[in-house]
Amino acid sequence: MKRIAAILIALVLCLSMACFAEESDLAYVQGNGKLVVGITDFAPMDYKDESGEWIGFDADMAKAFAASLGVEVEFIEIDWDNKIMELDNKSIDVVWNGMTLTEDVKAAMETSNAYANNAQVVIVPADVADQYQTAESISGLNIAVENGSAGDEVVSALGIEPTRVATQADTLLEVASGASDAAVIDSLMAAAMVGEGTSYANLTYTVGLNSEEYGVGFRKGSDLAAALNDFLKASYDDGSMMTIAETYGVQAAIIAQ
Repeated sequence: MKRIAAILIALVLCLSMACFAEESDLAYVQGNGKLVVGITDFAPMDYKDESGEWIGFDADMAKAFAASLGVEVEFIEIDWDNKIMELDNKSIDVVWNGMTLTEDVKAAMETSNAYANNAQVVIVPADVADQYQTAESISGLNIAVENGSAGDEVVSALGIEPTRVATQADTLLEVASGASDAAVIDSLMAAAMVGEGTSYANLTYTVGLNSEEYGVGFRKGSDLAAALNDFLKASYDDGSMMTIAETYGVQAAIIAQ
């Protein structure tokens, strides 16, 4: 009886001290057979081709990372402002969408090493661009931003109350339609989406408001971040990362791993 009692006590202590380790994120993803990636429609990082397939620099890198783990990839469009909740609820496994590594992001997520440089830039109609070449010059404008984005943070820090919309693509619609005077979006998106030869040929970008870096976000404490860092270094070293970057015209922004 004493032996049985001792075993029971030891079991209770073991449980109370969490000796049964929680399954790692890597094991969880491999057990599910898929990596669920949270994104928004954001060219040239994540967007759909004519067939409806998600492509872009981030999308193609996510596909390659999933393949390296031996799993499929699934893309889910999320409300950007809810990205942390989506991670914590396990609705998604990763946020991979040109995400700026802000202090808030790094506090709430396990993040990868930075892989691309970026900035927040002002978008205005091309015919008035000469009037808005400084941060001070935009102070009286109605400025559209993606809710919860780095652009939202930068504009708010300037003391401007922005018009918040669901995606960065929506901010361009705001300016093109005249509903907003300007937008603040990522420079990598601006280079792909506005100006001659694009759907927004009458828009242009002017002043840069900051400099920043992109990273990938996982649940806090996730071992997938270390696995991705290893993958990023390997793909940079073998040239495959740069090949994908050149496909989408973002090679100048890539950070050496």
